[in-house]
Amino acid sequence: MWVRTGSEPTTVRSPLGLRMALSAVFLPLFAAATAGLAMWAAHQGPGDSPSRGPLTVLAVICGVLTSAAAAVLMVVRTRRRQHERANGSA
Repeated sequence: MWVRTGSEPTTVRSPLGLRMALSAVFLPLFAAATAGLAMWAAHQGPGDSPSRGPLTVLAVICGVLTSAAAAVLMVVRTRRRQHERANGSA
């Protein structure tokens, strides 16, 4: 158990519903962007513009954002389950 050290209110609540909704919307968008950019980069020739490098960087960035959105969904799910157990509505 952790001890409160700040001046935050004791009844402060994280907007779990909003976090879940945003993650649920952006997870498939970032996943699609990752796949699309990776495929686009794979089909670029030596003289094509944009070149393979920037497309690969964008694909990696979208992949990281996909992972972050998935992690947020897992954290929100875990916190909701903990909250349900604490309130006895499991």
